[in-house]
Amino acid sequence: MQNEIILSGISFDQLQESIRTTVRNEVEKVVSCLQITEPPTELITRKEAVAILGISLPTLAAFTKKGIIPAQRIGTLIRYNRADVYNSLKDIETLKYRRA
Repeated sequence: MQNEIILSGISFDQLQESIRTTVRNEVEKVVSCLQITEPPTELITRKEAVAILGISLPTLAAFTKKGIIPAQRIGTLIRYNRADVYNSLKDIETLKYRRA
């Protein structure tokens, strides 16, 4: 038994174009599903930011005014991006005091 496909009424070029179009459409569907999207930014309250950083609310306000921790205002609310809060935690190189 042979596996043969007999096509009549369609030229070889038409068959190639039909296959090409079908494959292109399917690949575009798969690629559109796989597009990487950025995860939504998680906004936290002032109290959550204070708890993460271990500082007081006035200190957080001062850091926000100095630009150390960026904040976002939504209406009357102030929110902080969780990633920005964690990025504000940096190792500080301490100075060793020497006697002259």
